[in-house]
Amino acid sequence: MKKLAIALASALTLVAAGCSAAATGDGLDPDKLTVYSAQHENVTKAWAEGFTEKTGIEVQIRNGKDISMGNQIVEEGDASPADVFLTENSPAMTTVQEADMLAPVDDTTKAQIPEGRAPSNGLWIGIAARSTVLVYNPSMITEAELPTSMMDLADPKWKDQWGAGASGADFQAIVAGMLSLKGEEATKAWLAGLKDNAKIYQNNIATMKAVNAGEVPMGIMYHYYWYRDQAGTKEGSANTQLYYFKNQDPGAFVSLSAGGVLKSSKKSKEAQEFLAYVTSPEGQAVLTEAKTMEYAVANNSTSDPALPPLESLDPPVIDPFSLDAAKVAELMTDAGVL
Repeated sequence: MKKLAIALASALTLVAAGCSAAATGDGLDPDKLTVYSAQHENVTKAWAEGFTEKTGIEVQIRNGKDISMGNQIVEEGDASPADVFLTENSPAMTTVQEADMLAPVDDTTKAQIPEGRAPSNGLWIGIAARSTVLVYNPSMITEAELPTSMMDLADPKWKDQWGAGASGADFQAIVAGMLSLKGEEATKAWLAGLKDNAKIYQNNIATMKAVNAGEVPMGIMYHYYWYRDQAGTKEGSANTQLYYFKNQDPGAFVSLSAGGVLKSSKKSKEAQEFLAYVTSPEGQAVLTEAKTMEYAVANNSTSDPALPPLESLDPPVIDPFSLDAAKVAELMTDAGVL
């Protein structure tokens, strides 16, 4: 599986912000700040362009997926050309963190992020957030009939009544939150229920569309796919609504997108400056301007007004440092859902 992830990572796309210069054999310019990013490409590009305009420091971006990119950085080791790593979900960052490859984030940057939106070890910070939700089709199930906890979905009564994009990094992050909260045995039992009861879809969007089409009454996903579709054609969500579990339930898990600086970076000062820009009010405003419908997480920043306030979601309190990507992959593989 690790070999597959690294193979996928070799196909990562490269985007440059700023003027070009002599490049290395891997297509990277050693004179530019190099960002490995699993975030939305338009968001990272906007961050890079804004940072270059503000500082004059040129940035190049290597885009990829959370798991494959984290694995690639670890495989590259101290020879990695990456200066900064940005993820969609924090477990990919913990993979790099556990390989002891991250430098501490500058104190001034950490001060821009409220408590709970960065790990206790100070090796990375949250740069955006997305909430777990239950999307449901009111023509098939009423809000009053919905399960009150995500844990309930393991019950046989919900067989063939829900869907999930179990193979994606998003869903694995949700399971990582459950593992941290409920422990290994409860998570194993829930994953067994997932295999028995759920219809597995390719990703969040496919799950939402399946609920919208009436294939299943409900599905687990992240909030922002629904809000983006609602702000557009509503083609994939017109027949659906969202339900927030709240009550610090595992189904109320809020996943942080993470930003970190590589210990091996030869441009550590510039890398720290980039992270400071991303978490500044100006950098966080990119999330709203790009219409990603992700939550801004920094102090003095605002999210899209269509979203319920992040503070109202009552998510479980989890130290992101505790999210174990490797253990989740092991448990999901053993359960036959990965």
